[in-house]
Amino acid sequence: MSVNHFARELRLRRLYRHGGQGLLVVPLDHSISDGPLRGTGALDALVGGLAGTGVDAIVLHKGSVRHVRHTRFTAMSLIIHLSASTVHAPDPDAKYLVSGVDEALRMGADAVSVHVNLGSADERGQIRDLASVAEVCDRWNVPLLAMMYPRGPRIANPRDPELVAHAATLAADLGADIVKTPFVGTAAEMADVVASCPIPLIVAGGARMATDAEVLAYVDEAMRGGASGVAMGRNIFEAADPGGLARRIARLVHSAAERGRLEPVVTTAS
Repeated sequence: MSVNHFARELRLRRLYRHGGQGLLVVPLDHSISDGPLRGTGALDALVGGLAGTGVDAIVLHKGSVRHVRHTRFTAMSLIIHLSASTVHAPDPDAKYLVSGVDEALRMGADAVSVHVNLGSADERGQIRDLASVAEVCDRWNVPLLAMMYPRGPRIANPRDPELVAHAATLAADLGADIVKTPFVGTAAEMADVVASCPIPLIVAGGARMATDAEVLAYVDEAMRGGASGVAMGRNIFEAADPGGLARRIARLVHSAAERGRLEPVVTTAS
């Protein structure tokens, strides 16, 4: 096995720390786009409450990492999010890079993530950024999570299965290791999207749901549709008991992956 293959495989195995392809990611990057996280208290306490529950990885911006104790990541991986925009911008869908792969590595990240809005007025720049980050990830053997959303002035239905499948394929074609997309509505429709995507696809958590039962039903439907996991933020961190809900979601995600007998996603040595 080459050193390059070893390095990428090692980081991917840290990410998929519970085996198989089941992946529960909790994005906590909302504070740049939407403002302070609601219902969380101190960030360090929130992350501490998620550690050991079965959460595989947390997504943070570079500055937020400084406010979380490093011991929180003995049982979870750290993904540094490289993209940003705010809801107050003339075009909130125009994401741009605010950090790089080298900086994420210096902060101890196991992976990085980039956000692309397919169909936005700024689509060209975001696709270019994704390709550029993917090239650097290849150079340093860092896993790349692409967060792909159909969003823009010409997007009538952001959950249209054809559009979501296109977004997922775009991420794979440009070198992402994992892609996050919206859930398209039903397990059957999701299965078609997953089948068209050559890399693991995890489903976004979506808008805030009224009850924990709704959240769990949503995760179950996504996993029955063949998703490799979920990336769920506000439905976890705004819950009455974030750690308790995360534990229940993790059981669903990892047991579904085990039933499917999915193998860890690693680079094959040549």
